[in-house]
Amino acid sequence: ESILDDVPLHFPALLEALKLTTKAAKVGFDWRDREEIFEKLVEETDELRRAIDSGERDRIEEEIGDLTFVVVNLARRLDIEPETALKRTNRKFRRRFRFIESELRLSGKDLEGSGLDEMDTLWNVAKAKVG
Repeated sequence: ESILDDVPLHFPALLEALKLTTKAAKVGFDWRDREEIFEKLVEETDELRRAIDSGERDRIEEEIGDLTFVVVNLARRLDIEPETALKRTNRKFRRRFRFIESELRLSGKDLEGSGLDEMDTLWNVAKAKVG
């Protein structure tokens, strides 16, 4: 038996990670401070880079999962609900991308006919104008 057994397996992954780490933290299995979490983010990012270089898809997936898990831990430590934070970012991305599409249409262009530099410039304008 484990204290983690009552965290449902059917939870969405972000919620499951949050619940698992909350339970573990309650019994002292946690980083001492957020700086340790940032160090772990660097470690996991480095491991992901090596996995990408290896080309091993399973290893890449594992490392992306590890990196995401650490980000969920940081959110928990900062008392931020990661699902809510990601949802807000998704909405922000939608607003900004729609702005890019709209600006391109106004100038008689489309996404396919535009380069990354042009879209990135518009992205920065969107950040200032639409948040």
